[in-house]
Amino acid sequence: MSAASTGWRARWRQWRQPRAFRIGPPAWDAEQRRRLQALVAQWAPPEQETAPVPQPGDEEPGSLDEKALAIAATNLWRARRRLDRDDDGSASGRQLRKLLRSTGDALAEAGIDVQDHDGLAFDSGFALEALAFEDDHSVARETVTETVRPSVYLAGRRIQMGQVIVGQPVGAETDRGATGS
Repeated sequence: MSAASTGWRARWRQWRQPRAFRIGPPAWDAEQRRRLQALVAQWAPPEQETAPVPQPGDEEPGSLDEKALAIAATNLWRARRRLDRDDDGSASGRQLRKLLRSTGDALAEAGIDVQDHDGLAFDSGFALEALAFEDDHSVARETVTETVRPSVYLAGRRIQMGQVIVGQPVGAETDRGATGS
């Protein structure tokens, strides 16, 4: 953009406002402008060499994208559950189950821990996101009846919070407030 068009736009922005809101140019003489430039130069940070912007694939060997790992671990967990649920005993099912198990073992060796929470007694202090609380005749206390998304840990540090559906005894009076997500 040229200096002329920038000046024109600045003038236009002022003229389109009511007279009471227009801001005039600064009334500084040449000496005041020189002093201002000297002060700005004095307080300006020294020229620093900026770090290059990281590009995909520039990661150091051994650095991992935690979100991508969590997604991969969750998809593996879902595939295992679906295969176990739809077990037909076929040879292809057994082979697929073996491949999924070996993939899960490789992730575990790399420090990835995927936790399923089905059947766990639920407490509001757990690091889990309770998506729903449902009445369930088969439980005596609040229990995780379904894991929607597992918790994923990398080297003992949580990289994905689990999401669960909690079954509660029928007729239980509970005050969820802010704890029931």
